[in-house]
Amino acid sequence: MNKFLKYISVLLLVFCWSYDTYAQVPVYRIVPGRRYVRTNNYNRVNNQDPERRVGAIKINFIRNRLNLSPWQAQRFFPLYQEYQQELFNVRRLKRLNSFNSVNGSEQINRELFYENQIVQIKMKFNNAFLKVLPPDKVSELYKAEREFNDELVRQLSERGGPPPPPNQ
Repeated sequence: MNKFLKYISVLLLVFCWSYDTYAQVPVYRIVPGRRYVRTNNYNRVNNQDPERRVGAIKINFIRNRLNLSPWQAQRFFPLYQEYQQELFNVRRLKRLNSFNSVNGSEQINRELFYENQIVQIKMKFNNAFLKVLPPDKVSELYKAEREFNDELVRQLSERGGPPPPPNQ
């Protein structure tokens, strides 16, 4: 009987270890405001929201294209992120303006106001970029942005095909 209890206890011990071994390994990611957040294995970089993925690809494209020194990159990319965020905010307001039209002339005035804000942001950050980068690299930055956007539109149109016809 004593031998039988020994076998059972060893068997239970093996089951306990195997249960822990076959359990899924948790994946942790850092979230601002908290230390770590436990996520599943399927919640990886590939499943991020598309805006973040495209933004990360764009940053890498620009980094490779401009060939910046570490000092330049350290000073340039925080400026560039701020530039992108300000443009995004104004473009979002501009897009919302086109949906709520109270008055035709008021909507046109707001549209012109948002266009003016976009130009002001571009001028402000152009001067800031010139303090960090030489003029030829700033010019290359704008070319790289245009090429990236053109390539993005081209690839999206190839993947999705033509847009569906509107319902009438």
